[in-house]
Amino acid sequence: MTNSFPKLHNAAWPGLVGKEEGSENPPIALDRMLDFTAAADVGGVKFDGIDLFLFDPHTSIDADDAELEALAEKVTSRGLVIGSLVAPVWEPTGGGSAMGTEEERTRFLTQVRKACGIGKRLRDMGVRPYGLIRIDSACGVEPWSADPEAGQAAIADTFRKAADIAEEHGERLAAEGEICWGGMHSWKRMTQLLEMVDRPGVVGFQADMAHTLLYTMGYNAPEDRILPDAYDWQDPAVLDAALTEVTKALRPWTMDFHVAQNDATVFGSGSHDKTGRHCLPKDPNGKLDIARHAGFWLRGDDGQPTRAVQHLCWDGCMFPNKVMEDPQTWNDILGAMIAVREAHGWS
Repeated sequence: MTNSFPKLHNAAWPGLVGKEEGSENPPIALDRMLDFTAAADVGGVKFDGIDLFLFDPHTSIDADDAELEALAEKVTSRGLVIGSLVAPVWEPTGGGSAMGTEEERTRFLTQVRKACGIGKRLRDMGVRPYGLIRIDSACGVEPWSADPEAGQAAIADTFRKAADIAEEHGERLAAEGEICWGGMHSWKRMTQLLEMVDRPGVVGFQADMAHTLLYTMGYNAPEDRILPDAYDWQDPAVLDAALTEVTKALRPWTMDFHVAQNDATVFGSGSHDKTGRHCLPKDPNGKLDIARHAGFWLRGDDGQPTRAVQHLCWDGCMFPNKVMEDPQTWNDILGAMIAVREAHGWS
């Protein structure tokens, strides 16, 4: 029997992240991202939905009901639903550092409140049957490093206030683990932060396979590296042991999951800081066995699917536009996600 859960989603924000007007890779409109998603087809299996970034020119964080109704029509007319929403918590998008001044933290929380409000309205419209609000610390590793313990305490306090906002709206928050976010740049610090926030079921972890691979390598946190310094990627048992250590710590907190590939390098473009390089699923330099390694996150210690996430998302940021405009790109991505669901899903 073919598994029907988790549902399969594409992400719209790769049309914005790392893109620059006037460059070879300008922003890609939401309508086009929706068309790419709806057109993908592998043996009759299609994407179930789309995850959105709440920022112009895709979806305004200040969208009114008429704009949200138009968004819902765009999505449903293509046979899709909406899942998780990315809150624009960063200073360039109207937010502020979660460990910053009172004003910066207020801006952070304002963006969370607006995102949760949009999430609830989309649920009420019937276009968003599941999904979370994704956040991060919105601060870099360097300023965090000036006083790690004080910074960690401030981020935890901001996240607890954000949790109160989420609960008011019937939402949950998933903190995205990337090496570029202060206090979340290491698997040990990420685990510590979630424990400090201590709001299980309301604030959890969003695992992206491309980013969490770099956790094992200690980028931006060499003291927490697990893989040997001279690891040559020829012994899969060593990588499996490292990923087992990371997933054992963070899987109990995992609420949201991105299927991805990574070549063990960092990359950045546009205004986006360097972070894990997303590779296409068939990239020969990819270090992950996508379907097998996804199971480290999606199956518990008992070997059974955790059923902790209702949908999978593909987050392929910073691919050239010519790659994103190729229909084969999305069929290959969808095929990789189907393989993950068949290996670790349920009906």
